[in-house]
Amino acid sequence: MEKLIKNLEHSQKLPLVEQVSYETGKVVSLTLAQRPGVGMTLFAFDTGEGVSTHAAPGDAMAYILEGDAMIVIDGTEHRLTSGEVIIMPAGIPHSVKAITPFKMLLTVVKEG
Repeated sequence: MEKLIKNLEHSQKLPLVEQVSYETGKVVSLTLAQRPGVGMTLFAFDTGEGVSTHAAPGDAMAYILEGDAMIVIDGTEHRLTSGEVIIMPAGIPHSVKAITPFKMLLTVVKEG
């Protein structure tokens, strides 16, 4: 049977935050799932790195695993830190920037 979640060992406990590493001056990503209705990606952002303003076709939930991030949704700034989550609604402009090096799990849910 095809694995729906990839790039992680199945049936094993693992520290999610350690599955993606920081690289100087970069945003590093690891795709965990990419299906018609859902996408899951781990990200590691170096300080000052980010994703410019854009809108996604589905609701995007960012769960901060470590560090501090600034997420702007429709012009409103939201500072997030480890353990916090925010949902960026479908079709609404948003951006992400690292205040400190930070890691997040991004889950996007959309119509399949």
